[in-house]
Amino acid sequence: MITKRILVFLLFVGVNIFAQEKKWTLQECVNYAIENNISVKSSELDLKNTQITKKDAIGNFLPSINGSASHSWNIGLNQNITTGLLENQTTQFTSAGVNVGIDIFKGLQNQNQLRKANLSLIASQYQLVKMQEDIALNVSNAYLQILFNKENVKVQEQQLTYNKSQLKRSEELVEAGVVPQGDLLDIKATVAGDNQRLIAAQNALLISRLSLAQLLRLEDFQTFDISDENIDVFESQVMSEDVKTIIAKAKESRTELKIAQANLDISKKDISIARGAYLPTLTGFYSFSTRASYSDRIIGLQTDGTPILAGPLPTFDQFDNNKGQNFGLQLNIPIFNGFAARNNVQRAKVSYERAQLNYDQEELDLERNVFTAYTDTKAAKESYDAAISTAEARTLSFKYAKDRYEVGLMNVFDFNQAQTLLVNAQSEVLRTKYDYIFRTKILEFYFGIPLIQNQ
Repeated sequence: MITKRILVFLLFVGVNIFAQEKKWTLQECVNYAIENNISVKSSELDLKNTQITKKDAIGNFLPSINGSASHSWNIGLNQNITTGLLENQTTQFTSAGVNVGIDIFKGLQNQNQLRKANLSLIASQYQLVKMQEDIALNVSNAYLQILFNKENVKVQEQQLTYNKSQLKRSEELVEAGVVPQGDLLDIKATVAGDNQRLIAAQNALLISRLSLAQLLRLEDFQTFDISDENIDVFESQVMSEDVKTIIAKAKESRTELKIAQANLDISKKDISIARGAYLPTLTGFYSFSTRASYSDRIIGLQTDGTPILAGPLPTFDQFDNNKGQNFGLQLNIPIFNGFAARNNVQRAKVSYERAQLNYDQEELDLERNVFTAYTDTKAAKESYDAAISTAEARTLSFKYAKDRYEVGLMNVFDFNQAQTLLVNAQSEVLRTKYDYIFRTKILEFYFGIPLIQNQ
């Protein structure tokens, strides 16, 4: 029993350790967010709804079949259907029937409704893709923010470690009488400031992890962490393209423009559906009915003319004897309907014009967004290159300051200033690096390159 308990405990601990050591890749984060995001699920429901609407449009081509049945009791003074006389009696009747109707011609409205349903289905599919792309973009941004914060924490930890070693060395120099007591106090203040910056960097990392965990809708965000990926800066081939080429490519591939085009086609089809009300409609119909009565029936006459009555025939025999059928065609020609058809056509035309304006606006927005992404990416690359140059210069400057400080040719205040400038330069390299990577991803996204390459 004790051995079993130990095994269960070790298994439980092992599972917990595995869960805590789980490191999420960018691909895993995007896939999980797409599967669990509420907005994506809502778009999936919209897609299901349009699929049902398409089934409705297909059903318009099929005949409508309705069955009916009734059983009634007549109590009191009513006409005897056998003798024709008014009598106080109770009679029962049973009737049944089937009605069939089918649209033979309905001004091409059924055909246009089906075409509209197909277009709506395409628009819903595009909308789902657009939602998935937005989620992937947000997740990628949050993921890169965590990577930046992680590297920034490392920079602050290295700085703190170095300054602690400087503090220890300064204490030795003060005891030896090489440097004054004031330098030691300045170094202690610097270490305290490093501790504050490290705490701030750690808090920023925690908040960024929390933000991504909430985006993924994870409950246990405290153990959530991403894999320590090293995303290198790369020179995208898209930057070698002319901005007009990128805009043209974006117009071919971007989902928001496809959605606007689908909505424009739907509005155009609405005009055709509304115009169908001007045309005549031809409907075919067929009905079958039968009935049964439970009253006495006349089977003959006596010599004085009094009818000879007998009980009713069996119910199914009456159903067979009383069968009736009715079928034919019905033509309806619209002549005047209070301008209803005309007004519906006008409304559909207004909706089409609005959809056209929306398409034009989406096209302008796309051109502006692509141009902005292109210029932002170029600026981010220049900022990154400048940050690297600054960091290299600050590194050399700090080495020079360190050498001067160690031989007593520089005071601790100037030395700390050189060190602070180096840390700021290193942090700026990290910030501009991930900013450049993210903006490059956005530009490639507009060019038709997906954010995440599916395996």
